[in-house]
Amino acid sequence: MCRWIAYLGQPMFLEDFVTAPRQSLVVQSRSSKEARNAVNGDGFGLGWFGDRDTPGVFRDVRPAWSDENLLSLAHQIRSRLFFAHVRASTGTATSRANCHPFAIGRWMFMHNGKVGGWDKIRRRVEAHIPDALFAHRQGSTDSEAIFLLMLAHGLDADPEGATAKTLGLIEREMREAGVEEPLRFTAAFSDGRGVKAVRYASNGTPETLYTRKRRDNSGRLLVSEPLDDGRDDWEAVPPQSFVEMLDDDVDWREFEVAA
Repeated sequence: MCRWIAYLGQPMFLEDFVTAPRQSLVVQSRSSKEARNAVNGDGFGLGWFGDRDTPGVFRDVRPAWSDENLLSLAHQIRSRLFFAHVRASTGTATSRANCHPFAIGRWMFMHNGKVGGWDKIRRRVEAHIPDALFAHRQGSTDSEAIFLLMLAHGLDADPEGATAKTLGLIEREMREAGVEEPLRFTAAFSDGRGVKAVRYASNGTPETLYTRKRRDNSGRLLVSEPLDDGRDDWEAVPPQSFVEMLDDDVDWREFEVAA
């Protein structure tokens, strides 16, 4: 499965988390400690908010550990809110269009997990995406389809409700198709005003998610696994949680999909 980082706080250079720590995201791309797959080499992506209303995004298919562009961008880009993601494909092609984060308008989205039986239900799920949003469909991943459905279900007005409706819809399609493999969804999304995240799985065992403040309380991280920079104060987000991160504070509550 994939690995990702979300940061919100005082502007920081991306390299402080993406490339510099001993267990940075780049290190996790080739030697993850907690992912189901130790190697996450099927592309990477960066997304950040700056002076524009919409986020900047850079994605590529090369492994994160072998791309000098990633090192240069992380060294130069400074942002108060950014995402970084390294991908381990769950069956779809390794292509730029399938790399995270995805961005439409002000919204940015990245995902770690899998829709069980995606090959069996992909057509059913995509049929629920309205035509206006389906025009943004560039790749073939379950992640991008989930993002588009979240937008269709009212992500702007009610992020938690839109996510619950989307995952409920997908679980219904999985049941009707006789899929026994679980839906796993550990994802982050943002419109630039804060970070929302969900740690959920239909079988109760989602992919990992941790959070921690910076030492000077100037920002906060959400990560798939600790960056291993000599600190042991990482806090695990409980399974089946909806997370809201605003400024330097984070809160979570129990999350349930819509019936």
